[in-house]
Amino acid sequence: MRRGAQQYVVARPLYSEESFAEDHETVYRHRKTTLDHIKQYFTCDARRAKNAALSLLPVIAWMKIYRIKEWLLSDIVSGISTGLVAVLQGLAYCLLASLPPWYGLFSAFFPVVLYFFLGTSRHISVGPFPVLCLMIGSVVTRLVPDEGLPHNITGFEGLTRDEQRVLVASSVTFLAGIMQLAMGILQVGFVVMYLSDTLVSGFTTAAAVHILVSQLKFVLGLTVPGLSGPLALIYTLEIIFNKITSTNVCDVVISLTIMVVVFVVKELNDRFKSKLPVPIPIEVIMTVIACGVSYAFDFKTRYGIEVVGYIPKGYEPPMAPNLHIFQETAVEAFPMAIVGFAVAFSVAKVYSVKHDYTIDGNQELIAFGASNIFGASFKSFAASTALSRSAVQESTGGKTQVAGLLSAIIVMIVTLAIGFLLEPLPKSVLGAVVIVNLKGMLMQFRDVPYLWRRDKPDCVVWLGTCIAAILLGLDLGLAAGLGVELISVVLRAQFPRCSVLANINGTDIYKDRKDYVDIYEPEGVKIFRIPSPIFFANIEFFRSKLVEAVGFNPLRVLRKRNKALRRIRKLLKKGDLQWTSKGFLNTSCGPIKESEDESNMEELDLPTDFKDLPTRIDWSAELPANIIVPRVDVHSLVLDFAAVSFLDISALKGLKTMLKELIRVEVEVYIVACDPYILEKLHDCCFFDDEVQPSMFFLTLHDAMLYVHEKHPGSTEKKSDFDKIITTVTVHQPGGSLRSRDRHAPYPETKF
Repeated sequence: MRRGAQQYVVARPLYSEESFAEDHETVYRHRKTTLDHIKQYFTCDARRAKNAALSLLPVIAWMKIYRIKEWLLSDIVSGISTGLVAVLQGLAYCLLASLPPWYGLFSAFFPVVLYFFLGTSRHISVGPFPVLCLMIGSVVTRLVPDEGLPHNITGFEGLTRDEQRVLVASSVTFLAGIMQLAMGILQVGFVVMYLSDTLVSGFTTAAAVHILVSQLKFVLGLTVPGLSGPLALIYTLEIIFNKITSTNVCDVVISLTIMVVVFVVKELNDRFKSKLPVPIPIEVIMTVIACGVSYAFDFKTRYGIEVVGYIPKGYEPPMAPNLHIFQETAVEAFPMAIVGFAVAFSVAKVYSVKHDYTIDGNQELIAFGASNIFGASFKSFAASTALSRSAVQESTGGKTQVAGLLSAIIVMIVTLAIGFLLEPLPKSVLGAVVIVNLKGMLMQFRDVPYLWRRDKPDCVVWLGTCIAAILLGLDLGLAAGLGVELISVVLRAQFPRCSVLANINGTDIYKDRKDYVDIYEPEGVKIFRIPSPIFFANIEFFRSKLVEAVGFNPLRVLRKRNKALRRIRKLLKKGDLQWTSKGFLNTSCGPIKESEDESNMEELDLPTDFKDLPTRIDWSAELPANIIVPRVDVHSLVLDFAAVSFLDISALKGLKTMLKELIRVEVEVYIVACDPYILEKLHDCCFFDDEVQPSMFFLTLHDAMLYVHEKHPGSTEKKSDFDKIITTVTVHQPGGSLRSRDRHAPYPETKF
């Protein structure tokens, strides 16, 4: 490159894959076997033990660099602010799980303590997450419904309904924790990659709709039984509308007041966040005010408002999970484990990029799995991270999980000492707080028009996931969304946008011939590009698009030619056709009728054989005896494999069959930019034979086109603009010898 120049000049030989391998020695790399990987995984030394300990306890790493003077005050302020929000959200989100409110305080304490030691994110706030709470609530109401008898489960004997529900919630949380821990130990944190941003957005939007409907009974002051399963949301709305005349006006007024005030102040927080030292904790302020007003005017007695009620002091003794519940809830526990980790990991990834540190997906699985197991033992339910609570912890200056630990201490103080002050708090206030915090998730509906304009398959995934989760429930909806997402991926790979390329005049660049005006296409040459892997599902599509690109079906042409040869032989044998110096001569007096001989149809697929004929047939010329064979105007086909990342066995067989058909109708095929591992696989699978040879593989598309130009110079002579680009090359013949067009120059010029 010349400094300031806008062009480059390269002088090098023309390379096929074989000639490049001859001129350039490769580095031998030892390929590890599965046994080698297993041995390495279980090998242990002092350094690896130290690294393993540090990776299992990330707190050691960041505690070493903790800046007490700079970070401690920020963490204290953040911890107090986050702790107040965690108390309120713990009580509110517990309603989604259909549990007594104070158990939400357990979920805001126990998982946080263990995550402090095991988690790799320094900014997320661990605790109840509304989507997970709703998924737990669907399991709880299925096994212990509001009306009717609970399921026949061993261990329910002698327990109240609330105690049964707590047992179900803690057991399913324990099982989800075991699944997360197992996935972390097995290093399968990559599974979250299958949950695309589009799918998560559609799923959380549907969850927000479910949460909104589930909180209407508290906002309206109605008694609505908890439902689960497909169409539960529709049935819940039906019950609410049937009971709408029984609405408690006082609950509605309180809820609307709370929602308006909290919404307005939150908007002000967002607008003036650069000027405010900390966001105004309006939810906490309004909760304290509502609690005081409710106590002063005795809302529970005078207006029949449902309040939080008795909150016991202290923590309950640990409890073992119920194995019978494991069997009943295994299907629901797995999506809980995946969703809880996926949401927490995505939020943690955002903050890690913002603050320039790394997080480990597998360690996060271990951290959340252990936290949920530990918390479930003390009757808490599944924990993840709430987006709003994490935003509070980060925006108020939180630097590390010290802020999270301090928030857990605030929750512990409320649980042990001042929880009784929250007893007169109306549940409608908690419902209103939950609904206001749904704004971010509900606003994701705005993604639909954008996705429809930019990427329709992604829009279909979003809509499919959202609609399925709304109608079928969150667990089945997630499974349906995954199915739609995988189908969209398969369809994109199965039906890729294949294209015919052409040379951009004056360059060595090749683009889709439909997109550019100033292009050049040599006569008789087709360049075909497939931008996806070739496998069993798209090999037939690849074949059909290739036939469409070249303009003929090679198998049909081959059969027509072999039929023509068979007929010429019969006419020569009968004497109706003779060979002269001027060509074939028809000696029959009348017209020669075409015979329909369908015997030995397999022979028609074999290469054309001219050995017993007086001359080789020129298929482009007029044939004797009115024989008509489809004309083939293509002499060279170049397949661009730059975007082909793998081939399976079915694709290998199909590709080899296509190549043989093309070669047998005298079309030269060249494959360019093929991945080295695919080439190695072709050799290992005995892909090459007398017809399909390694010499058809070229290093780049321009190398192949230069070689075609050397072999068929007549196809490029008519184009004067073809001389604009000069590429200096040495032409390698497939036979192995080098042929130079100018013996006086080390690298003769080929103009292209």
